[in-house]
Amino acid sequence: MNSTSYLESLGARLKEERLRKNDTQLMFAARIGVSIPTLKKMEDGNPSVQIGSWSTALRMLDRESDLDYLFAPPEDLFVKYNQASAPKRRRASRVQR
Repeated sequence: MNSTSYLESLGARLKEERLRKNDTQLMFAARIGVSIPTLKKMEDGNPSVQIGSWSTALRMLDRESDLDYLFAPPEDLFVKYNQASAPKRRRASRVQR
């Protein structure tokens, strides 16, 4: 998937979420602090929209944690396996005197 189609897909999902919440473009744009043309650019997948606008929109939709997935560190299955199979450190219990 190229970046243009990815942004278009993201914009379409934003529009679906806005409509699901029954917000007009005017209402939602005001809630996230952008103009209606900027919201339209977001919903069209225009790459010129700042990430701060996307962050605010995600926060209004209770989806702000989705940004964590964009910059999540790559997962290394070998490291996860080694960590899971490594023996756990145990300590002796304290002796009661």
